[in-house]
Amino acid sequence: MIYADQRWIGEHGIGRFARHVLSTLDYRPIKLNGHPAAPFDAWRLTRALRGLSNTDLFFSPGYNTPLTCPAPFIFTIHDLSHIHCPENSSPLIRLYYSTILKRNCHRAAAILTVSDFTRAQIIEWAGVPSEKVVNVGCGVDAAYRPDGTVYTFPFPYLLCVSNRKPHKNEFRIVEAFAKAGISSQVHLVFIGHTTSELSDCIAQHGLDTYVHFTGVVPESQLPSLYRGARALIFPSLYEGFGLPVLEAMACGTPVVTSNVTAMPEVAGDAALLVNPASVDEIAQATRQIVCDSALRAQLRETGLARASNFFWRSTIAKAQNVLSANTIQPPKS
Repeated sequence: MIYADQRWIGEHGIGRFARHVLSTLDYRPIKLNGHPAAPFDAWRLTRALRGLSNTDLFFSPGYNTPLTCPAPFIFTIHDLSHIHCPENSSPLIRLYYSTILKRNCHRAAAILTVSDFTRAQIIEWAGVPSEKVVNVGCGVDAAYRPDGTVYTFPFPYLLCVSNRKPHKNEFRIVEAFAKAGISSQVHLVFIGHTTSELSDCIAQHGLDTYVHFTGVVPESQLPSLYRGARALIFPSLYEGFGLPVLEAMACGTPVVTSNVTAMPEVAGDAALLVNPASVDEIAQATRQIVCDSALRAQLRETGLARASNFFWRSTIAKAQNVLSANTIQPPKS
């Protein structure tokens, strides 16, 4: 029997992965509440799994693992941002990675991940055999398509789908937007709420009336926001996959993104790639994508073609192949 941690299901990146992979899996949910990434959850998870046997299998669609487990287990590392972006981490999280998670990379039957970039990072960081880490990729929901409701503001806008974490590079986005000199043509829209630091940055560049925040946006409204945008601006410093790149392209929205980590792997030649550490490059690409309608039309077509290569059913099939290969089948009666 497969036991899985259903607590990861949600509207964030890991949550969407969990929702799709678990949707067709015959499993028993573990009897735990609370967030699986909470401090000391590894201890609670260990207690919840202590009744399993070596003929069972525990699967997590996220990076949580038990301290010990009587059954084989498989878990998923979507990225190593807690290691490579320490400003997004904490001493407790880093301790978990360096002790429990690294040790369990060796003990696990397999490790799933979502990009070749992250797979290579896991193999190097954990020192595990390459065949143990399997890239199952990510997909894009059917709701992300070019036809459908279009979100409207009283101005044309560039969209930033991010979450105020430092690696999302939002201060450089604001500075580049100011430097591009296009605020008279388009505004800049961020998903979520602002912070005092980001608001100060916006004010320092004289952009208070040109930069906006949507507040919390339900996932059901995200496709309409993508469709209404002139382009997605996503020069993140680090991504294990970069779902907004794929979602925007699937909606027919041109994309400016980074030339580092997993984003070139997702975008291919269907986006403008920039050095995320260069405000000048972000500004130039932002100006170009606003002012060049032919380029936007070209990126729309190449983006739609690129996005058509990513299916959740492929991710589900690859994940289930790994799980099936490590599941002991009951004897026939």
